[in-house]
Amino acid sequence: MMTHEKMGKSPRQKTEIKMSPDRVVFSVMGYSLVFLFGMACMIPFYLILISSFASESALLREGYRLLPSEFSLDSYRWVFRNPARILYSYRNTIFVTTVGTCLSIVLATMTGYVLARRDFPWRNTFALFFFFTTLFSGGMVPWYILCTKYLGFKNNYLGMIMPMAFSVWNMIISKNFMKSIPFDIVESAKMDGADDFWIYIRLMMPLSKPLTATLGLFSALAYWNDWYNSMLFITNKDMQSLQYFLQEMLSSIEALKQLVAKGEMDVVMYETVPQAGMKMAMTCVVTGPIIFLYPVIQRHFVKGLTVGAVKG
Repeated sequence: MMTHEKMGKSPRQKTEIKMSPDRVVFSVMGYSLVFLFGMACMIPFYLILISSFASESALLREGYRLLPSEFSLDSYRWVFRNPARILYSYRNTIFVTTVGTCLSIVLATMTGYVLARRDFPWRNTFALFFFFTTLFSGGMVPWYILCTKYLGFKNNYLGMIMPMAFSVWNMIISKNFMKSIPFDIVESAKMDGADDFWIYIRLMMPLSKPLTATLGLFSALAYWNDWYNSMLFITNKDMQSLQYFLQEMLSSIEALKQLVAKGEMDVVMYETVPQAGMKMAMTCVVTGPIIFLYPVIQRHFVKGLTVGAVKG
């Protein structure tokens, strides 16, 4: 057998591919543009973080700078004036996000699996019904009456979980992903005596990790950023979400502005509130934890979006 030494090439040299000068220039320009675009996307987040530690006078005098001239923690002191409220809001949001994301993944993948089955004769009819709901709705008032009077969503965590538990968009993603999995796997499992639920749990879900990561990211972001359902169904302050707490604080600042404009509030007292800095601080407090979710599932997220894209 001819060795690599006799051929005059080592194993490493054999696999190396020389890049032409044009390709080197193209790669350098491409990576440079991507790097600059990434930095441009990071600048707003950096300004929010830095501005939250700047004094209110510096923000009003100099605007948003890369390095503030005056460092201050007044904004965070105002935000954490009521730490119990912050902790309750965090607890509620984490609980609703965790439970709602798991429920959303289960409902979307189970529905997508059923509609992707070729041996299910009514799959196109049910898919039409799901698609119809994206075009028409029953109306805001009937929906609110149904949720509060008959489903018991008032001052209940179900009011923040159930309205977003099922997404037709997530179901369509699940259906297309499940269709990319060979149906022969399902047929062979049924020949071995497996039922549909066993196939879904033991076969389809392990093969759908990229799909689960993608749906998990979509659902977690939706639940974490939701404040509307908390406003509609929750009146108990200890059950309100973190985003609604932020909305209340911003509304309070606007109310103070109106009181000063009407002359019903002392201007000196109003100026002691770090308005701009407090907005930045609340943004950091609210969005900080969810940012760390993306790097954890980034690899599966990208794969879940691109799998099956080149299939006919």
